[in-house]
Amino acid sequence: MTDHLADALNTIKTHEIVGQGKCTVKATRLIGEILRVLKEHKYLKDYKVLDDGRGGWYEIVLDGRINDCGVIKPRMPVRRTDWSKREQEFIPGFGVGLLIVSTPGGIMTNADAEKKKFGGRLLAYVY
Repeated sequence: MTDHLADALNTIKTHEIVGQGKCTVKATRLIGEILRVLKEHKYLKDYKVLDDGRGGWYEIVLDGRINDCGVIKPRMPVRRTDWSKREQEFIPGFGVGLLIVSTPGGIMTNADAEKKKFGGRLLAYVY
């Protein structure tokens, strides 16, 4: 079984490392929501859907701001009071990067989940 989210984040990271301005990744709803969060927080310039008749792809315009990103496996649950502990575990410093989480309110960052008093499951990190 293929992990499309891990493949997408790995593609983004490798294209950032070599300095390319664009990349394409397989289109899924989860990847689309994560790209939306990354664009909101200025880690990506833009993205758009390319439909080739076989499921589609996202074309991503990179900004050069991502140093590292990846999925968090297993997708462990986090209580609404434990966000800071998990942030220390996956992010290198306070105020650097973000955790992307799945909550009852949708896909969002750990800071947004903490403000809205949601618990959730860890999906990915980026800094």
